[in-house]
Amino acid sequence: MRYKNHSKYLILLAFLFISVLNFGQNTPKFKVVLDAGHGGKDPGTMRGSIKEKDIVLDVVLKIGKILEQNKDITVVYTRKTDVFIELRERANIANKAKANLFISVHCNGVKSTAAKGTETFVMGMSRTDTNLDIAKKENGVIFLEEDYNEKYKGFDPNNPETLLGLKILQEEFLEQSIELASEIENNFISKNNRFSRGVKQQPIWVLDATVMPGVLIELGFVSHPEEGKYISSEEGKEEMSKSISEAIITYKNNFHSASIENSTIEAPILNQDLPGLSNSNVEEVSVAKKTIYKVQLEAGTKNIDTKPANFKGLKNISVEHENKLYKYFYGNETDYESCKKLLEEAKKKGYKSAYIVTFENK
Repeated sequence: MRYKNHSKYLILLAFLFISVLNFGQNTPKFKVVLDAGHGGKDPGTMRGSIKEKDIVLDVVLKIGKILEQNKDITVVYTRKTDVFIELRERANIANKAKANLFISVHCNGVKSTAAKGTETFVMGMSRTDTNLDIAKKENGVIFLEEDYNEKYKGFDPNNPETLLGLKILQEEFLEQSIELASEIENNFISKNNRFSRGVKQQPIWVLDATVMPGVLIELGFVSHPEEGKYISSEEGKEEMSKSISEAIITYKNNFHSASIENSTIEAPILNQDLPGLSNSNVEEVSVAKKTIYKVQLEAGTKNIDTKPANFKGLKNISVEHENKLYKYFYGNETDYESCKKLLEEAKKKGYKSAYIVTFENK
């Protein structure tokens, strides 16, 4: 009985903590932390004279320049020059700033010259081997830091068991992160004519350690001859910066105007025996506008009949026509977990690059 009562106090503290975070999400100024990955002694992925740390710094500075033109947005940088910033400090900068959004920008690179495409990560627990390799790459910078074992308390980016054992500290903001990530990838496709590898959930330390919605963007593969040339070019960096900036502004307009009365308290709090808090109380403070989740299967210039025979037997297919592209979606869910099951089903059918996108049900 004593243990049960003690746990209730902990739950109450957690509830108060989330309430404070929600108030922080609705300050007059929308604050964005821009994180250029790597830097200094850590060049990141390299191919010839192309260095990841240089590309991402240029892109972050361009994003910041665009956002700073908006009087309602404050921009904070983890670095503005070629310096090495520890992962721990990157998270600290965001948390101390009480930011509304954390954006970390990176580039991909592998031995093969065939791999290409953009992808945007949110915090998650995917068990896909390929995604674990990405996590190990982005987390591997830990080993360049002094006393990393003490700072990260046994977190080993090369140990899948460690990665899979991580808890999602920012569960409260996961859905918002997914919506932003979807907006970024959709912009890359429709505005920059890029190949998208989709939105993916992955345990990445710097996302886990920040207490706000956040994404890690992979701009493309420096190891792909054409893509490497594009993402390191001035034109490519300008286009990608604009697409990311527009996605951030769309996110701000969708989420930042909401007051604390309209914020949603997540299920992990509701499922506990917390005195004075019932599900009926929560219904009164739930979001008025429902979010619809769909699985984007593919996009192209060809208009395809949405009958199941054309989509490997999948039913409930919808299509949207935007900027000369036809986008095909599977499902229509109001519950994110239900949509995750549809995503798994789509991937089993062969849609390996499918990902979840969100729509506002007006």
